[in-house]
Amino acid sequence: MADPGGLPRPVADSGGGTTAPVSPPRPTPGPDGPRIGPLAPPRLAPTPSPTPIRIGYGTNGLADLRLDDALTLLADLGYDGVGLTLDHMHLDPLAPDLAARTSRLAHRLDALGLTVTIETGARYVLDPRRKHGPSLLDPDPDDRARRVDLLVRAVQVAADLGAHAVHCFSGVTPPGTDPDTAWKRLAETLTPVLDSATTAGIPLAIEPEPGHLLATLADFHHLRTTLGDPAALGLTLDIGHCQCLEPLSPAECVRAAGPWLRHVQIEDMRRGVHEHLPFGDGDIDFPPVLAALADTGYQGLTVVELPRHSHAGPHFAELSLPFLHQAVALSQGSTP
Repeated sequence: MADPGGLPRPVADSGGGTTAPVSPPRPTPGPDGPRIGPLAPPRLAPTPSPTPIRIGYGTNGLADLRLDDALTLLADLGYDGVGLTLDHMHLDPLAPDLAARTSRLAHRLDALGLTVTIETGARYVLDPRRKHGPSLLDPDPDDRARRVDLLVRAVQVAADLGAHAVHCFSGVTPPGTDPDTAWKRLAETLTPVLDSATTAGIPLAIEPEPGHLLATLADFHHLRTTLGDPAALGLTLDIGHCQCLEPLSPAECVRAAGPWLRHVQIEDMRRGVHEHLPFGDGDIDFPPVLAALADTGYQGLTVVELPRHSHAGPHFAELSLPFLHQAVALSQGSTP
């Protein structure tokens, strides 16, 4: 018998004393060498547990709330983190004292126990007249430089907040611009952003967006190979977009994208219609998607993306988390 320290205990003899510890018998030599007893069954490597799904909510779906109110709401509801869209009302990236404001936000996130990813899809943060303008594809190099500057600022904010990624997108190909020129512009404008991301140690996660130059997973791989597969370039995968236009199912998209996943957005959607919907209003079967996501080992946030529902943002934030928790439980074969 072994004691708690792992050493054999002395064994009492018939006279009440103790004898030396009993050692296991040595193998008895046989004609063909030592005779060994039955082998213990081989040890099997433990089956890796699926990576827990960490759920966040995007501030672009809480645009009518002050940032601190939005963060407090998400923490109270039990979210793990937040997808923070840099916008005029939420950590304005162009207003003075960005570094000081970011530092205060870092302390607040820490106090609330929220992690963060930085999103850059604000509609009018750079141009009050053009949605998502200017883009990385604009004909005017000065306009393209404004978008590059925003993304470089976002990388610095992400580094200061300890964010797990910075999200971006290509933009729509401008009228009169041929595809080869558009792809060349995208590669050139992303290069300084990737340099900043590499220096900061923050992944730049580009999102395939319906209607944009980079619209599909195949487009992402085209960009990746064009740039020489830089380590800092990753993928933002929007689950609804997979349902909308990818040839694979959303779960199959997750598995295919696994090695490059750096950020995930999630909402419901219907096939062929690019409209972000509350859970249950679209066609997506979520348990297989979440099972696939857990199997990839992805450790970042999975952020609810309902930018057109800010008018009822707190309501949908409250409904979305239990829906996803139930889907996670079903994906693991549990009864929710």
